[in-house]
Amino acid sequence: MANCTHLAVLGGYTLTSVYLLKNPQILHRKKRPAFYCKKIAHRGGSGERIESTMEAFTHAAEQGTEMLEMDCHLTHDGFVVVSHDENLLRQTGHDVTISSLNLQDLPLYKERLEVTFYEGRYSTGKDRKFALLEDVFKKFPEMPISIEIKENNHELIKRVSDLVKRYNREGITVWASADSTIMKQCWKMNGSMPYSFTMSRGLLLLLLFYTGLLPFVPIGESLLQFYLMRIFNRTFIPDEALLRNKLVVCLIEKITMRKSLFRHLAARGIQVHLFVCNTEEDIEAALEVGATGVMSDYPTLLSSYFCKNRSQD
Repeated sequence: MANCTHLAVLGGYTLTSVYLLKNPQILHRKKRPAFYCKKIAHRGGSGERIESTMEAFTHAAEQGTEMLEMDCHLTHDGFVVVSHDENLLRQTGHDVTISSLNLQDLPLYKERLEVTFYEGRYSTGKDRKFALLEDVFKKFPEMPISIEIKENNHELIKRVSDLVKRYNREGITVWASADSTIMKQCWKMNGSMPYSFTMSRGLLLLLLFYTGLLPFVPIGESLLQFYLMRIFNRTFIPDEALLRNKLVVCLIEKITMRKSLFRHLAARGIQVHLFVCNTEEDIEAALEVGATGVMSDYPTLLSSYFCKNRSQD
C-alpha cells in the first residue's frame, strides 16, 4: 500500500512538473526586459575588426547588431577600458597589465590578431586603441550592452555602475560574470541592471531542471549566456585538456543543450544567448536547440544569415 502511495505521489509530481515546465506562466510572471536581442557581437565582432575597439563596435552596429558584448578592466589612473584580458600579452605582445598602467600608457593592439573562437583566422583594422567604456556609451546610447566583470574589484564595479547611471542605461546594460562572488558584488552595487547566470548558478539551473524542480523556483537572472558546445575542438580549441576530450564535450553537450530547458526559460522572459557561432551551421544549430539570440565574432555573417532566413528574424 505504501509503495502504491509513493508511486502515486511521484507520478503526480512528475506530471505537474512537466506541465508547468511547458506552462510556466501559471506560477511566474513573464519578465519584460527593455531589450530583446537576436544578433549579438562578441567582443564587438572580433572576426571582422580588431576586438573591442571603437571601430569594431561601430562596424557591428552598421551591420545590424542588436547587442554588444564586452569585458572591462580598470587602469591605474581609474579609467574603465574595454578589454577581454587584464594582461595584455595576447592582444599587444607586451607582458603588462591594465591595472599597472595609466590610460595614456596602454600599448596598441597588434596589427593582426587571432580570433580566439576561430582558430587560424585573424582580424585587422585601422583602429588599434583600447576603447573607453564611456566612449562606447556616448557613441551607442540605445544599444544594449553586456559587460563581463572578471575580477572582484570594488572600484571597477562602482565605476561601471556610475557610468551606467550617468548615461541612463540601467535597463539596457547587463551585468555578466562567471563568478558568483563577483556577481553578488555587481548586483549589490546596482540591482536595477539585469544580470546573467554565473557558472554556479548555471549548474544549479541544470540540477533544478533534471530534478523537475525548476518550474516551481523563481529566477532572478534575465539572461543565460553559454557556449554552443559543438564549437569545441572545431572552431574553438580550449586550453583545458579535459575539454579537448571529445567524449567529455559530447557528454556536456547532451546535458546542457536541452531545447525544453531553453524553451522554458524563454517562456519566462529569460533570453538564451549561445556563443560563439562563427559559421552558418553553428548559427543554425544554436537556433535549432532553442537559443533566442546568437553571439558571433562575425556580425556581417550573422546579419546575412537572418536576412536569408527572415522567418527566424
